[in-house]
Amino acid sequence: MRYELYYWPTIQGRGEFVRLALEDAGADYVTITDLVVLIHDTHHPITGYLYYEEQRAAAKLATKYFWRYRLPKFLRYFERVLGNSGGPYLIGRKLTYADLSLFQIVEGLRYAFPKRMKRFERKVPRVVALHERVAKRPRIAAYLASRRRIPFSQWGIYRYFKELDG
Repeated sequence: MRYELYYWPTIQGRGEFVRLALEDAGADYVTITDLVVLIHDTHHPITGYLYYEEQRAAAKLATKYFWRYRLPKFLRYFERVLGNSGGPYLIGRKLTYADLSLFQIVEGLRYAFPKRMKRFERKVPRVVALHERVAKRPRIAAYLASRRRIPFSQWGIYRYFKELDG
């Protein structure tokens, strides 16, 4: 059985406890955080230590290739997983952390790239349907409508720059 760990790939954190168990069992796994890093790198392709304005040209090029090659690869993978899951979620009938992570990726991409995402969503209808399904879950819907939900901003992983949203 293949497992997927959705956690920061560059720090141990709480994910290390799960990684140790998977490694000891000899389980095959990958992480969704590779996609999160690629999203961040659209506006900080050289380094996180420079401001976006200091790497604008590189960001435009990184964003071009992100939308042409990387994002389609990832979201089409999830599209296939959803098509083969036998249920409304990635692994079937039960919601998992992976579904919540994919929900957040769609939310963030809609914030950071509203024009591009609107055009791209028709290519991944199952991913979009999963997003809508998660958003309608009573506790998630209540959380999203509450003050506890921290809004997107120009300081997070998902940042909006008009010139990158071609």
